[in-house]
Amino acid sequence: MSSTYDKVLQDIAEYVHQEVHLSAESYEVARLSLMDSLACAFMALEKPECTKLIGPIVPGTIVPYGVRVPGTSHVVDPVQGAFSITALIRWLDYNDTWLAKEWAHPSDNFGAILAVGDYVSQKNRSKGKKLLKVRDALTAAIKAYEIQGVLALEVSLNRRGFDHVHYVKVASAAVAAHLLGGDEEVILSALSHAFIDGAALRTYRHFPNTGPRKSWAAADAASRGVRLAFFALKGEVGYPTALTAPKWGFEAVILGGEPVRLARPLGSYVMENILYKVSYPAEFHGQTAVEAALQLHPQVKGRLEEIEKIVIETQESAVRIIDKPGPFRNPADRDHSLQYMTAVALIYGTLAYEHYEEPIASDPRIHALIQRMEVRENPDFSRDYLDPDKRSIANAVQVFFKNGESTERVLVEYPIGHRRRRAEAVPLLREKFAQAVERAFPGKKARQIYTLIAESPDFLDMDIDELMELLSHPS
Repeated sequence: MSSTYDKVLQDIAEYVHQEVHLSAESYEVARLSLMDSLACAFMALEKPECTKLIGPIVPGTIVPYGVRVPGTSHVVDPVQGAFSITALIRWLDYNDTWLAKEWAHPSDNFGAILAVGDYVSQKNRSKGKKLLKVRDALTAAIKAYEIQGVLALEVSLNRRGFDHVHYVKVASAAVAAHLLGGDEEVILSALSHAFIDGAALRTYRHFPNTGPRKSWAAADAASRGVRLAFFALKGEVGYPTALTAPKWGFEAVILGGEPVRLARPLGSYVMENILYKVSYPAEFHGQTAVEAALQLHPQVKGRLEEIEKIVIETQESAVRIIDKPGPFRNPADRDHSLQYMTAVALIYGTLAYEHYEEPIASDPRIHALIQRMEVRENPDFSRDYLDPDKRSIANAVQVFFKNGESTERVLVEYPIGHRRRRAEAVPLLREKFAQAVERAFPGKKARQIYTLIAESPDFLDMDIDELMELLSHPS
């Protein structure tokens, strides 16, 4: 491997290319993450605003060794496959999450992994070469999660106005280059190009520009990572000091001179500690606020007009990105509002994606409650959020009435999908997957898919192209 490349790029390339010890737990969790990602994808098939974007760019395009898009009859090239699969996974804001100085949804990388895996396995099958297995896809996922998540531990893009999906592009480029058969030099080239691309503005996540691009931004990043991996495989030269070059490097231009750094050795830490959105399709910093509000629902549902104020205590990150009292122009606005999701939970005693859409979005009770909310940072919550031994995402909710009465202060530190509550989460993840599969496939095939992915001891030894064929719909 070239010693002229920036140290961070060398460390990532070496980690991706070489065999490293990955814990048994990380493979168990990676399987859950794949299952959960597919559940999200199958549910998104019901959203026309999503399905209009997936499939071939030019209808009727025929591609050799084409990638199958789960739940559809689309067959596309690997770049568009990465876009289509990731768009489905990410659309409902219901896939897994990583919270640190930068936040992320590492399962966004599954689009690149499954697309490249399907393409490579079909191509290898036609030439009598070794096939990629589901285990290879999960190994790639563990590594992609680790790259994206460890970068996010110390290097915040959002504080500078850039979007976290840049780390999706970086991670996808690295693992795609490896799955395509590239050596460390190829991986280094792909990584350097991914960083040189720069980071997208996150204005589409914030008022007044909040919009549906936030649901396909990660798909754009994953597909770009795959494209750059193909370029690198063809011999496109890399840029050794893409990060550190004075004046023109990523650190100088994007980070204002702050160094890109890996906060810990690359292993399987991120996958082992990933967070799942088990019950509510809502931005993760607000998940525990929703849980707290649901506990209060029985006490307040008949007294909404009597409420004087609602106090929400939260972490600094939540104040910065989801303290949004309105106005709301679309579902993308609402599912990133701490106030909106808490109000819905208090009123309805549940929260589903439909609550972000009309006619519920016009329920005057939601907006009346939001006007009575106070969002406050709790310094203890902010500290524990960044504590590597806790990684809590705490919220507390308390309702005060006009007659001087109040509910108890309900504090939830760890959401159901947290590692500390994984035993609670697994049955719910299976239920989420089962329901999603049943909505996307006829009964017999739905049961076959569920049993294979959720239960079969042989799943990891399955060929990736056979899995993708099973997940596709007949024409």
